[in-house]
Amino acid sequence: MNRQSLTRHSDFEWWIEPTGNMRVPAIIYANEHLIDDMDEKVREQLSNVATLPGIQRAAYAMPDAHWGYGFPIGGVAAFDPSEGGVISAGGVGFDISCGVRALLTTLTVDRLESQKVELAEALFRSVPAGVGSRGAIRLGDTEMEEMLRGGAQWAVAQGYGVREDLERIEEGGRATGAKPECVSHDAKKRQAQEMGTLGSGNHYLEVQRVAEIFDSEAAGVLELEEDVIVISIHCGSRGLGHQVGTDYLKSMVIEGYRQIPDRELACAPIRSELGQEYLGAMRAATNCALANRQIITHLVRGAMKEVMPDIKLTLIYDVSHNTCKIERHSVDGETQELFVHRKGATRSFGPGHPDLPPALRASGQPVLIGGTMGTASYILVGTKESEKLSFSSACHGAGRAMSRTQATKKWRGRELIDELYNRGVLIRTRSYRGVAEEAPGAYKDVDAVAEAAEEAKLARRVARLVPLICVKG
Repeated sequence: MNRQSLTRHSDFEWWIEPTGNMRVPAIIYANEHLIDDMDEKVREQLSNVATLPGIQRAAYAMPDAHWGYGFPIGGVAAFDPSEGGVISAGGVGFDISCGVRALLTTLTVDRLESQKVELAEALFRSVPAGVGSRGAIRLGDTEMEEMLRGGAQWAVAQGYGVREDLERIEEGGRATGAKPECVSHDAKKRQAQEMGTLGSGNHYLEVQRVAEIFDSEAAGVLELEEDVIVISIHCGSRGLGHQVGTDYLKSMVIEGYRQIPDRELACAPIRSELGQEYLGAMRAATNCALANRQIITHLVRGAMKEVMPDIKLTLIYDVSHNTCKIERHSVDGETQELFVHRKGATRSFGPGHPDLPPALRASGQPVLIGGTMGTASYILVGTKESEKLSFSSACHGAGRAMSRTQATKKWRGRELIDELYNRGVLIRTRSYRGVAEEAPGAYKDVDAVAEAAEEAKLARRVARLVPLICVKG
C-alpha cells in the first residue's frame, strides 16, 4: 500500500482521512512492513465501508487485512440503527461464524512423538475433511430446526461433548435471536449431511506444541506452559452459511435502497424487514458453526481415546471471526448499542468485561490467531485499550499474501507435505492442490501480525504454538 495516501498517527496506526462520501475516517493497524505489503484494495474497500449509513467512529482494518468481498478481510465496522445503520452480508462474509477452537490436552511432547503417526491417522479417519465432505450425522427437518436454534448447546444435549465446554464459548455456545425460518431450503439441504466436518480451504484440525510463553500470568489462567500440547479446530458454518450469505447478498442487491460505492457492499437497514431477516438467518448460521465445532470436538476426543485412552481434552476457548454482534460501546462519551461487523477479525474484550466467563475475566478474552501448517499460531488476550481503538477487536490469522491460484503456480502439494515431514510436521489431506493453495509462503508473517496486534494494544500475546500434526481438507 502506498504510504503517501495515509496519515501516520503512531508506529502502528495509519489513517485514511475522510474524503468524498466517507462519513468517518478509516484506520489501519499495522507496522511499516505489513503496510507496505498490504494490497491497495484494502485502502479502497475500507474507504468504501466508511461511506455506509450509520457507521460509528471509523472503519478499521487489522494487521492481517487483505482484499475480500466488499469488506476487506480483517475489517471491523460498527453501526447504530438509530442513525439508519445497516447490516451487510459482505461485512460478515460467506463462511458465517467461521472461528477457532482451542483444546488443552494432558499429552506430553515425548508421548506424542511415540504415537504421532497413529494419532494423525486416527484424527484423519475420525474427522471428515475436504470439498463436499459428509459426516455420519444426518439431520431431518426437526433436528435441523433445533440445531439452528440451539448451536453448541444443542450439540451437547445430543451427547457431543460436556456442559463444561459451553462455559468457554462465546455467548455460552448459542446465538440468541436465530430464525431458522429465514434460512432457505437450499441452505438447509446443503447442511443436512455436513455436521461434524471441516470442509476445505484454510480450515484445519491441528495438533500443536506451546513453543513460547509471552505473558506468564495470562498463561497461568489458561493453564498453558511450554511444551504443553494444544489441539486447534478452524472451521465454520459450511454449506449452510455460504448459502445464507449468497441468498441475502442477492436480496440486498435487488433491494438496492440507496447508492453504494461497490455492489459487493450491498446492505439493508438494520431495522428493515430484510435486515431483520438476514440477522435471524445469520444467527442461525452462527449456531450451525458453533454446533459444528462442538461435534468435531467430540470426534477429536473419540480419536484421542482410541489411541491414548488416558489423555483428557478441555476447552480453552472458542471464538468466531465472521460475525455481526450487538454490543454496547462508548461513542463520543455515550454508551450505545451497536451492531459490530467483524469479518476476519476477532472480538477482544479486555480484563474485567462482564460478558467473559468468570474464570477468564481477570486476564481478558482469549484471541485465537490461526497461522499456517508450516509456521505458527498464537493465543492472545484482549486489552482494555482495544475497546477505544477498535470496538474491542483484533486480528484472526496470518492473512493471505497471495491468491490460491498464485500459490498453486508456485508450490506443489506433494512436495510441501514432504518438506514439512522433514521439519517434523505430519500432514494428512485428501487434496494435494488444497495443500498447495494453503502453502505457508502464501501467507503473511504470523509472528509480525501477532506482534503488531500487541504493539497496537489490540491484544496481548500469551503463547506461540507450532504445528506437529495438521489435517487439511
